[in-house]
Amino acid sequence: MTNIPPKIQPYKRYAWKPITIDGDGALTASKFAGKPWLAKNEQWPKCPHCQNPLQFFLQLNLNTLPESLKNEFGGGILQMFYCTNAELLCDCDYEGWEPFSDIHLIRIVQPETEVQDVKIPENQEIFPPKLIVDWQYLEDYPNYEEAAELGVELDLNLDELFLDNFPIEGDKLAGWPLWVQGIEYPNCPICGEEMRLVFQVDSEDNLPFMFGDAGCGHITQCKHHKNQVAFGWACG
Repeated sequence: MTNIPPKIQPYKRYAWKPITIDGDGALTASKFAGKPWLAKNEQWPKCPHCQNPLQFFLQLNLNTLPESLKNEFGGGILQMFYCTNAELLCDCDYEGWEPFSDIHLIRIVQPETEVQDVKIPENQEIFPPKLIVDWQYLEDYPNYEEAAELGVELDLNLDELFLDNFPIEGDKLAGWPLWVQGIEYPNCPICGEEMRLVFQVDSEDNLPFMFGDAGCGHITQCKHHKNQVAFGWACG
């Protein structure tokens, strides 16, 4: 375990790394890729620009998260779809890195209505599905810049080992965001308050996709308006 500077210890957060197995699961399961939950008669989401089916990245069943997160993010199923059309470059032309870009769909659905037998679009080269079967509990800490905003000045030399290990990289639930450039929490469109991290989606971890040049993305949510969710990413 890396030595944690005493002055940053009060800002410890808990994070959970997904433990996955290859293959799909139930339509309501937490998973990467595979078949999402879709309401009866709902069409597979499409990119509004290229009209191609959006790639299904991720869904989290908020009702089955680790016990200490019960009700933290509300209930239902959090889903992420993203346009990966390499020919028309929707990601670049329509600023897929920006929260609330319309080339991705981030939403929370309530699986209480009749469900359909989901069929993956025939022209969609889907990512290999991975089912989340458990969570690895970890401790997480903010980066140098975010620590400074909290009033904690870390020493780039003395605390180098700590800074090299935190925030935790890769896909994770909760914790502190791994910012590649600067702090970029979006604001809630309803109340304007800073949104908080729900899930970090890193390049080429559980999904075979890279955001720009080894970028890192974050699904965020307003703690007051839990139906307001967003996704943004940045690269070096």
